Amino acid sequence: MIEPTTKRAVAFVDGQNLYHAARKAFGYSYPNYDVQALASAVCRTKGWGLAQVRFYTGLADASRDPFWYNFWTAKLAVMGRQGVKVFTRSVRYRRRIVRLPDGTEQDIPVAEEKGIDVRIALDVILMALRSEYDVGVIFSQDQDLSEVATDVPIIAQQQGRWIKLACAYPVGPGSHNLRGVNSTDWIEIDAVTYNDCLDRRDYLRRLRLRGLDAPHQWWEE
Repeated sequence: MIEPTTKRAVAFVDGQNLYHAARKAFGYSYPNYDVQALASAVCRTKGWGLAQVRFYTGLADASRDPFWYNFWTAKLAVMGRQGVKVFTRSVRYRRRIVRLPDGTEQDIPVAEEKGIDVRIALDVILMALRSEYDVGVIFSQDQDLSEVATDVPIIAQQQGRWIKLACAYPVGPGSHNLRGVNSTDWIEIDAVTYNDCLDRRDYLRRLRLRGLDAPHQWWEE
Protein backbone atom coordinates (compact mmCIF):
# COMPACT_ATOMS: atom_id res chain seq x y z
CA MET A 1 0.00 0.00 0.00
CA ILE A 2 1.37 3.38 -1.02
CA GLU A 3 1.70 6.00 1.72
CA PRO A 4 0.00 9.21 0.54
CA THR A 5 2.11 12.33 0.26
CA THR A 6 -0.69 14.50 1.67
CA LYS A 7 -2.35 12.90 4.67
CA ARG A 8 -5.86 13.83 5.86
CA ALA A 9 -6.14 13.64 9.63
CA VAL A 10 -9.21 13.45 11.84
CA ALA A 11 -8.88 14.02 15.59
CA PHE A 12 -11.08 11.97 17.93
CA VAL A 13 -10.96 13.65 21.35
CA ASP A 14 -12.21 12.07 24.58
CA GLY A 15 -12.69 15.30 26.52
CA GLN A 16 -12.58 13.81 30.03
CA ASN A 17 -9.66 11.49 29.34
CA LEU A 18 -7.69 14.43 27.93
CA TYR A 19 -8.59 16.60 30.93
CA HIS A 20 -7.49 14.02 33.51
CA ALA A 21 -4.22 13.41 31.67
CA ALA A 22 -3.51 17.16 31.61
CA ARG A 23 -4.52 17.49 35.28
CA LYS A 24 -2.02 14.86 36.33
CA ALA A 25 0.71 15.97 33.94
CA PHE A 26 0.58 19.72 34.51
CA GLY A 27 -1.60 20.27 37.59
CA TYR A 28 -4.54 22.00 35.91
CA SER A 29 -7.79 21.92 37.88
CA TYR A 30 -10.33 22.17 35.04
CA PRO A 31 -10.51 21.43 31.28
CA ASN A 32 -8.63 24.47 29.95
CA TYR A 33 -7.58 23.20 26.53
CA ASP A 34 -8.50 24.70 23.16
CA VAL A 35 -9.16 21.41 21.43
CA GLN A 36 -9.05 22.83 17.89
CA ALA A 37 -5.67 24.47 18.55
CA LEU A 38 -4.29 21.38 20.28
CA ALA A 39 -5.31 19.01 17.48
CA SER A 40 -3.87 21.43 14.92
CA ALA A 41 -0.56 21.65 16.80
CA VAL A 42 -0.19 17.86 17.06
CA CYS A 43 -0.97 17.34 13.37
CA ARG A 44 1.30 20.18 12.31
CA THR A 45 4.32 18.59 14.01
CA LYS A 46 3.72 15.44 11.95
CA GLY A 47 2.98 17.17 8.66
CA TRP A 48 -0.64 15.97 8.60
CA GLY A 49 -3.48 18.08 7.29
CA LEU A 50 -6.18 18.36 9.93
CA ALA A 51 -9.50 17.77 8.19
CA GLN A 52 -11.80 17.55 11.20
CA VAL A 53 -11.93 17.55 15.01
CA ARG A 54 -14.53 15.43 16.80
CA PHE A 55 -15.04 15.99 20.52
CA TYR A 56 -16.79 13.58 22.90
CA THR A 57 -17.82 14.19 26.51
CA GLY A 58 -20.35 13.36 29.14
CA LEU A 59 -22.61 16.29 30.09
CA ALA A 60 -23.56 16.93 33.71
CA ASP A 61 -27.21 17.15 34.75
CA ALA A 62 -28.36 20.79 34.87
CA SER A 63 -30.24 20.40 38.16
CA ARG A 64 -27.58 18.39 39.99
CA ASP A 65 -24.41 20.07 38.69
CA PRO A 66 -25.45 23.51 37.39
CA PHE A 67 -21.87 24.83 37.49
CA TRP A 68 -20.40 22.13 35.26
CA TYR A 69 -23.48 21.92 33.08
CA ASN A 70 -23.17 25.61 32.30
CA PHE A 71 -19.39 25.40 31.95
CA TRP A 72 -19.63 22.66 29.34
CA THR A 73 -22.59 24.22 27.57
CA ALA A 74 -20.59 27.43 27.08
CA LYS A 75 -17.36 25.66 26.12
CA LEU A 76 -19.06 23.29 23.68
CA ALA A 77 -20.84 26.22 22.03
CA VAL A 78 -17.46 27.81 21.34
CA MET A 79 -16.17 24.53 19.91
CA GLY A 80 -19.18 24.33 17.62
CA ARG A 81 -18.49 27.80 16.27
CA GLN A 82 -14.91 26.72 15.59
CA GLY A 83 -16.20 23.86 13.44
CA VAL A 84 -15.57 21.07 15.96
CA LYS A 85 -18.07 18.18 15.74
CA VAL A 86 -19.40 17.76 19.29
CA PHE A 87 -20.96 14.61 20.75
CA THR A 88 -22.35 14.44 24.30
CA ARG A 89 -23.88 11.82 26.56
CA SER A 90 -25.76 12.42 29.79
CA VAL A 91 -23.76 11.28 32.81
CA ARG A 92 -24.89 8.94 35.56
CA TYR A 93 -24.37 9.57 39.26
CA ARG A 94 -23.34 7.30 42.09
CA ARG A 95 -22.46 7.93 45.72
CA ARG A 96 -18.82 7.93 46.79
CA ILE A 97 -17.02 8.55 50.08
CA VAL A 98 -14.21 11.08 49.61
CA ARG A 99 -11.63 12.32 52.10
CA LEU A 100 -11.45 16.10 52.33
CA PRO A 101 -8.22 18.09 52.95
CA ASP A 102 -9.10 18.49 56.65
CA GLY A 103 -9.22 14.71 57.08
CA THR A 104 -12.98 14.38 57.30
CA GLU A 105 -14.97 12.16 54.98
CA GLN A 106 -18.00 13.14 52.94
CA ASP A 107 -20.53 11.16 50.92
CA ILE A 108 -20.95 12.95 47.59
CA PRO A 109 -22.49 12.15 44.21
CA VAL A 110 -19.87 11.51 41.53
CA ALA A 111 -20.61 11.68 37.82
CA GLU A 112 -19.68 8.82 35.49
CA GLU A 113 -19.90 8.93 31.73
CA LYS A 114 -21.05 5.88 29.78
CA GLY A 115 -20.78 5.08 26.10
CA ILE A 116 -18.16 7.65 25.10
CA ASP A 117 -15.47 5.10 24.23
CA VAL A 118 -18.02 3.08 22.24
CA ARG A 119 -19.06 6.17 20.24
CA ILE A 120 -15.42 7.02 19.50
CA ALA A 121 -14.70 3.45 18.41
CA LEU A 122 -17.70 3.38 16.09
CA ASP A 123 -16.72 6.69 14.49
CA VAL A 124 -13.11 5.62 13.98
CA ILE A 125 -14.32 2.47 12.21
CA LEU A 126 -17.10 4.11 10.18
CA MET A 127 -14.94 6.97 8.98
CA ALA A 128 -12.20 4.53 7.97
CA LEU A 129 -14.74 2.49 5.99
CA ARG A 130 -15.88 5.70 4.27
CA SER A 131 -12.25 6.66 3.50
CA GLU A 132 -12.66 9.97 5.36
CA TYR A 133 -9.15 10.05 6.80
CA ASP A 134 -5.66 8.72 6.29
CA VAL A 135 -4.59 9.33 9.90
CA GLY A 136 -6.91 8.97 12.87
CA VAL A 137 -5.52 10.78 15.92
CA ILE A 138 -7.08 9.55 19.16
CA PHE A 139 -6.76 11.90 22.14
CA SER A 140 -7.29 9.28 24.82
CA GLN A 141 -5.29 6.65 26.70
CA ASP A 142 -8.30 4.37 27.18
CA GLN A 143 -7.09 0.87 26.32
CA ASP A 144 -10.65 -0.13 25.47
CA LEU A 145 -9.88 1.52 22.13
CA SER A 146 -7.03 -0.91 21.40
CA GLU A 147 -9.45 -3.27 19.64
CA VAL A 148 -10.21 -0.51 17.15
CA ALA A 149 -6.50 -0.14 16.51
CA THR A 150 -6.32 -3.78 15.44
CA ASP A 151 -9.43 -3.53 13.24
CA VAL A 152 -8.45 -0.46 11.21
CA PRO A 153 -5.44 -2.18 9.56
CA ILE A 154 -7.86 -4.88 8.34
CA ILE A 155 -9.99 -2.16 6.75
CA ALA A 156 -6.88 -0.66 5.16
CA GLN A 157 -5.94 -4.02 3.70
CA GLN A 158 -9.44 -4.60 2.34
CA GLN A 159 -9.51 -1.15 0.77
CA GLY A 160 -5.96 -1.40 -0.51
CA ARG A 161 -4.94 1.89 1.01
CA TRP A 162 -2.66 3.29 3.70
CA ILE A 163 -4.21 4.19 7.10
CA LYS A 164 -2.49 5.07 10.37
CA LEU A 165 -3.87 5.41 13.90
CA ALA A 166 -2.03 7.58 16.40
CA CYS A 167 -2.63 8.36 20.06
CA ALA A 168 -1.84 11.81 21.51
CA TYR A 169 -1.76 12.52 25.25
CA PRO A 170 -0.20 15.00 27.72
CA VAL A 171 2.95 13.95 29.53
CA GLY A 172 4.52 15.96 32.35
CA PRO A 173 6.03 15.78 35.84
CA GLY A 174 2.86 14.36 37.42
CA SER A 175 2.06 11.77 34.77
CA HIS A 176 1.69 8.16 35.89
CA ASN A 177 0.42 6.61 32.68
CA LEU A 178 3.02 7.02 29.93
CA ARG A 179 1.37 4.63 27.48
CA GLY A 180 -0.82 5.42 24.53
CA VAL A 181 -3.47 3.10 23.16
CA ASN A 182 -1.91 -0.22 22.17
CA SER A 183 -1.20 -0.75 18.45
CA THR A 184 -1.17 2.99 17.70
CA ASP A 185 1.68 5.45 17.21
CA TRP A 186 2.18 7.32 20.50
CA ILE A 187 2.54 11.12 20.49
CA GLU A 188 3.45 12.78 23.77
CA ILE A 189 2.14 16.32 24.28
CA ASP A 190 4.63 18.31 26.36
CA ALA A 191 3.89 21.33 28.55
CA VAL A 192 5.07 23.86 25.96
CA THR A 193 2.75 22.50 23.29
CA TYR A 194 -0.19 22.19 25.68
CA ASN A 195 0.26 25.67 27.14
CA ASP A 196 0.38 27.17 23.66
CA CYS A 197 -3.10 25.73 23.09
CA LEU A 198 -5.00 26.94 26.17
CA ASP A 199 -8.54 28.21 25.94
CA ARG A 200 -8.17 31.72 27.41
CA ARG A 201 -11.90 32.32 27.85
CA ASP A 202 -12.68 32.70 31.55
CA TYR A 203 -15.74 30.48 31.86
CA LEU A 204 -15.19 29.93 35.59
CA ARG A 205 -15.23 33.62 36.51
CA ARG A 206 -18.39 34.19 34.50
CA LEU A 207 -20.12 31.33 36.29
CA ARG A 208 -19.07 32.54 39.74
CA LEU A 209 -20.37 36.01 38.91
CA ARG A 210 -23.71 34.31 38.30
CA GLY A 211 -23.55 32.79 41.79
CA LEU A 212 -22.56 29.29 40.66
CA ASP A 213 -19.78 27.65 42.67
CA ALA A 214 -17.84 24.58 41.58
CA PRO A 215 -18.29 21.44 43.70
CA HIS A 216 -15.30 19.88 45.46
CA GLN A 217 -15.15 17.12 42.84
CA TRP A 218 -17.42 16.46 39.94
CA TRP A 219 -16.04 13.68 37.81
CA GLU A 220 -14.98 10.10 38.32
CA GLU A 221 -11.90 9.01 36.37
